[in-house]
Amino acid sequence: MHNQSPAADPKSNPNPPAASPVSSPNGPDWWLMMKAFLKQGRRIASFAPSSRFMARKVIDGINWDSARCIVELGAGTGPITAETVKRLRPHTKLVVIELDPTLCSRLKARFPNVSNVEIIQGDATKFDVLLAERGISQVDHVLSGLPLPSFPEELRHAVLETSSRTLAEGGTFRQLTVMPLIYYKMYCRYFDDVRFRFVPLNLPPGGVYVCRGFRPGYTD
Repeated sequence: MHNQSPAADPKSNPNPPAASPVSSPNGPDWWLMMKAFLKQGRRIASFAPSSRFMARKVIDGINWDSARCIVELGAGTGPITAETVKRLRPHTKLVVIELDPTLCSRLKARFPNVSNVEIIQGDATKFDVLLAERGISQVDHVLSGLPLPSFPEELRHAVLETSSRTLAEGGTFRQLTVMPLIYYKMYCRYFDDVRFRFVPLNLPPGGVYVCRGFRPGYTD
């Protein structure tokens, strides 16, 4: 039988060493986004991080007192995450899903000690599985930075249909875009209520679709 030193026994060491912080990838956010855009093309919504004006518009109108769970899909380097974290109540959980490993590392390094924020490297088109693994069956809002119009129809429908199944009553699906109003009719085919908020102070200028009332029978 092997002897265990007191320092290695968590019961005998009430103050174990803290976990090593996640190292952040080198380079500014805009450079990481540009590299991801050049590498992945249409899987990345924009070549630059969202401005603070765009980030604030995405979450504008959320009732923070009643929200229990918010999901962010395709967070990039985290400008929307940062604005959301500022407003989170202790009872609200934020689940952030980002597929690109470099961008995910930046997110984990940027938000290392926020107890009610979980950052996951994973496929946002399967976010229902990721939520189920964590015992989450319902969310209040879905914030999407995914380039949904460029997704294959079945993947786009998977994201939107999963959102509709998991959204609580009164919940919203919020989609940012850098191509204002071009895809407005497409979102109207998926949702009964689609409202567009223009954001000129962004690179490039864009906006946010705030959607309610998913139409489950819709296909392209």
